[in-house]
Amino acid sequence: MGVKRKMFDLIGLGKSSKKASLELIKLTEEQRNNALKVCAKALRDNKEYLIQQNSIDIKNAKEKGMSDAFIDRLLLSEKVIEGMAIGLEQVSELENPLGKIVYSYKNQEQGILVNKKNVPFGVVGIIYESRPNVTADAFALCFKTANAVILKGGSDSLISNVAIVKVIKEALKGCDIDQNCISVIEDTSRQTTIEFMKLNKYVDLLIPRGSASLINSALENSTIPIIETGTGNCHVYVDEFADLDMASKIIFNAKTQRYSVCNACESLVIHSKVLNEAMPKIAKALKEKQVEIRADERAYETIKDYPYLTKATEEDFYLEYGSAIISVKTVDSIAEAIEHINEHNTRHSESIITSCEERAEKFLNEIDASSVYHNASTRFTDGFVFGLGAEIGISTQKLHARGPMGLSALVTTKYYISGDGAIRK
Repeated sequence: MGVKRKMFDLIGLGKSSKKASLELIKLTEEQRNNALKVCAKALRDNKEYLIQQNSIDIKNAKEKGMSDAFIDRLLLSEKVIEGMAIGLEQVSELENPLGKIVYSYKNQEQGILVNKKNVPFGVVGIIYESRPNVTADAFALCFKTANAVILKGGSDSLISNVAIVKVIKEALKGCDIDQNCISVIEDTSRQTTIEFMKLNKYVDLLIPRGSASLINSALENSTIPIIETGTGNCHVYVDEFADLDMASKIIFNAKTQRYSVCNACESLVIHSKVLNEAMPKIAKALKEKQVEIRADERAYETIKDYPYLTKATEEDFYLEYGSAIISVKTVDSIAEAIEHINEHNTRHSESIITSCEERAEKFLNEIDASSVYHNASTRFTDGFVFGLGAEIGISTQKLHARGPMGLSALVTTKYYISGDGAIRK
């Protein structure tokens, strides 16, 4: 007989989180904002501890032969920790959507006043992979909106995540706030992850963010309502009326500034009328970072002497590489470009480079994605850049939250009805 696995106490965790969420709604906005600033200071004050704990995760990842892009996502440097602290402070200064009346109606015949207000979800579950900075971002946004949060990170970042949560819990304790408003699941097994997805008695909303396999697992197993965050097969389309120097600079930025992020350009689409001039110019820029180009037949012929060149397969046009690889598709019209992108993208971020406003408007209106760009890099899709402070993920679905998710994505609504002895007539 095999050894029976010791079960992580998810039920106990769910109960304590639910209790903490009820305590959170009793706090004033000022109390929550002050606590966030205290937590930000605690992250700075404990940066040596956080870096030391993170170094264990980094060492383990290197011993496993993980890629440089993976380790980049995992790293907690002084700069990353400072960014986490700034994120908490920024969230504390943002306007809170809680309590906002989004609909009001006075039914004079029935003698009632109906107000619809923003309220917390209660307990939010976050499942994510090897980005320990998500731990602080998720806490900040949930705490600001009076939601307790249960965090389920990947095994590769477990030591870092536990350390961040420990620092935040100690800061909350000093503010006399229930520490269970933030929790981390320390069992990283697949079985516990799936059991967490079924904790709908205690968890009101689940946000999985990470790989396609993680998202699909949540869609298949969760009994908790989900906000789906997606992978990022993002495109840049170089139109026949594009400024090719601009296009080259934008593509270089979108592809090479940081390979591991979901808003990096993975696919390049080029109009055939500018292909012969555009492709060598773009390849020259990408060569600086030794980017592998996987090109269709026509694009391949224009840069045959490029040292990192292979022929693209149909599968390549669907891939999020997360590394120094980009696919190239040649099209004969903007309509074909839009059709290709809508077929192969992940509804994340798409950009058109063109000097023609009419064509830009057509692209922006007809592309199915959470964020669409004209003459700009896809790398801007980010809650921080969009003025949301920290973000809890980038939604690629079409429900109440789409694109970078800030505070407004973490509230639901409740109807408040008042009368003076009103009975329905």
